[in-house]
Amino acid sequence: MSRPAPSLRAPSPRPPAAMRRFSRGLLLAATALGGLMFGVEARAEGPVRAMPIHAPKSQPEAPASFTGTVSNTDPMTFQADHVAYDSKNGIATWTGNVQLWQNDQIMRADKVVYDRNTGIAAAHGNVALVEPDGTVLFTEYAELSNGMRDGIMTRMYAQMYGNARLAANGLRRTNSKVNDLTRVVYTACEICARHPERAPFWQFRSFDATHDLQHKRLEFRDVFFDFFGVPVFYLPAFSMTDPSVRRQSGFLTPGFTPHDRYLGTYVTIPYYWVIDRFSDLTATGLFATRTGPELMTSFRRYFSNARLFVNGNIAYDTHHDSTYVNTFGDTVDSSNNHGVQGYISANGVVNINKTWRAGGNIQWASSPNYMRDYRVSGYGQDTLNSNLYLEGFGTGSYSRIDAEGYQGMNQGIINNKDLPWVLPRYTYSYFGQPDALGGRFALDTTDFYVYRQNGTSDQRGQLSLNWDRPFHNSLGQIWNLTLHVESAVHRATDLNAQPNFGRTARAQVEGQVEPTVALKMNWPFLRSFNHNTGTQILEPIVQFIAAPNTGNSTSRNIPNEDSLTYEFTDSTLFAINRYAGTDRLDGGLRANVGLHNNWTWNGHQIDVLVGESFQEHIDHNRIPYSGLNHHLSDVVMGTRMVPNQYFDFDGKMRLDPYAGKVDFADALGSAGFRHFRVTGGYLFEPVTPYYYYAQRSYATAPPAIYYKPVSELTVGAASNWDNWHIAAYLRRSLSRKESVAVGGDAGYQNDCFGLDVMYLKQYTTIGGQQSNSTVMFSLTFKTIGTFGING
Repeated sequence: MSRPAPSLRAPSPRPPAAMRRFSRGLLLAATALGGLMFGVEARAEGPVRAMPIHAPKSQPEAPASFTGTVSNTDPMTFQADHVAYDSKNGIATWTGNVQLWQNDQIMRADKVVYDRNTGIAAAHGNVALVEPDGTVLFTEYAELSNGMRDGIMTRMYAQMYGNARLAANGLRRTNSKVNDLTRVVYTACEICARHPERAPFWQFRSFDATHDLQHKRLEFRDVFFDFFGVPVFYLPAFSMTDPSVRRQSGFLTPGFTPHDRYLGTYVTIPYYWVIDRFSDLTATGLFATRTGPELMTSFRRYFSNARLFVNGNIAYDTHHDSTYVNTFGDTVDSSNNHGVQGYISANGVVNINKTWRAGGNIQWASSPNYMRDYRVSGYGQDTLNSNLYLEGFGTGSYSRIDAEGYQGMNQGIINNKDLPWVLPRYTYSYFGQPDALGGRFALDTTDFYVYRQNGTSDQRGQLSLNWDRPFHNSLGQIWNLTLHVESAVHRATDLNAQPNFGRTARAQVEGQVEPTVALKMNWPFLRSFNHNTGTQILEPIVQFIAAPNTGNSTSRNIPNEDSLTYEFTDSTLFAINRYAGTDRLDGGLRANVGLHNNWTWNGHQIDVLVGESFQEHIDHNRIPYSGLNHHLSDVVMGTRMVPNQYFDFDGKMRLDPYAGKVDFADALGSAGFRHFRVTGGYLFEPVTPYYYYAQRSYATAPPAIYYKPVSELTVGAASNWDNWHIAAYLRRSLSRKESVAVGGDAGYQNDCFGLDVMYLKQYTTIGGQQSNSTVMFSLTFKTIGTFGING
């Protein structure tokens, strides 16, 4: 009758104490040398000094092919409280804290009987065997021979890497390469300290198993998978990598998706190949019912001063998408989006020396629809970006030269012919130390050549000079004087094309120089409150800026590459130039005023800034709803509130005092307690973002989307309770009266197991992709892997 399988519910409390004694013995053994006394029983008050034991000559030599750390030819060293040696029979008996070690193989026991004639050491009581990989085997009885390379154990318990545990009724070791086990139980879950008799969260129960020590594999046969001791499913065989292994070639966990709009039912089979210590490759085959197969590869290579990552995909896409007309009335051709398709993404960097490094990022796809069909990461973005660069870092300085290219991913809006090539761009930035006058000098330049097949091509040389001199007076006022010069020269062709839509197609050479003087004053007033545990700062801010007028009349022949957007908020209220770049400049006389108020107490904070700008020069051709179309600007406000642990809020707003309405609003807040929290966000802009980039000449009236405002609301809720988590969110366009996306996630996570279920519903159209739903389900077992299903 077979013996019952060992239990992992109540591991013996004795191994930890044995290991503590074992560690103490190793320290003593480090300096122990001596000879063996024959024919008498040796006793001592303290431990007997460590002594070498040479294996008998009759034992076979270690095979030449063996590369493990245990050697039959190296001496074995021991330490014990008591030693007895029977010279007639060649039997040595060690008792009391016995420790044997040979290279990285170590054993501890209460008693060891060693027969020099057979080379067998029988260990009794609290036996602990430490493997070279750190695994510790515990048992009450073991027989080892051939330099600890062969042996048997009964009622074995193993503590493995990553807190994994394995128990077996019996173990047979062969040549220190293979352990054969019977009636095996395996888990990576913690055993309950209060109730060690309880079954772990999950465990494998196997009739027998093989632990390949040489190839680091565990193979189980007739496997039952238990949750809380209850069998859930059965596998005739199961193989996994030893938990101590970080990298090993072999098949990874396959994936299965029962339904996908473009792929149908599909499976993924990944294979991981360890090429050497510094490189590896993962190859994944995808097989689907609605389209052709795909091969995905991922290569990684590390050098002493560099790294290289390359991802490549190739597939046979059988989808035939029809030509369609996009929102702006352009025809989008999809005739080349089927057949053999591919994608490549490469990223690399090399450190030339302590100052300079070079690198690159390359992304390219044969078509956006291929990325959509095969769920290639990156689809849904506006563009795929590629660049090569060389950059250097100095004390207070930075220099970079690069080249950039773009591929449009949303052909419903972005055409590849409209996108630029930047060949090249040079950037240099310098920020100096305080000079004799107490000021700091800064220099910046960004020079480039931009080429478009369809649109404006532009060469620019640009230089920014800046000098700041801070000082303060006896009234507590903090002043800062700024002298700034912005200059640039452009040569452009096809200014009448996008993105400028100017008046002429002739080549134009234009330049601009704008000197600016700015003086800013902060006057903080400080008081304490809440029994001196809190601080309030009330800070009026005033700024005067003087510069030549720069409006549309002075820049109509200057191309616009980096200043297409304009955002006037509390964060740009005191900026010298409120455009994103330098192709367009804020000029004229203006004064900016603001009131900053901050309360801080016990780790909590409320921060508010309200401000306005007064400007002598008005540019009526400025972007609509910029907030700067009158001498008196919109009122800008920014707030950060964390009054307690239950509520936080961030918000920005721009209010038009003439029309009495909001021109811009952006808010994000959350409320709740430790285990439950609700979040909400709101964004409003009166003009769609496409307005800035698609100012085209239409034969008829522009489409309605051209004037559609952005008014979006996002709400979500999340709860975390012990090991459980659940979350849901909704994003809805209020201006279009339709939902954008809705989703949720629920799961469980503990020390050895993870479960996640995720749902996502997309209502919008991106390029040729229509609205769709996605369901993802995953199970994660510590030391084993993750099993997932997508639908």
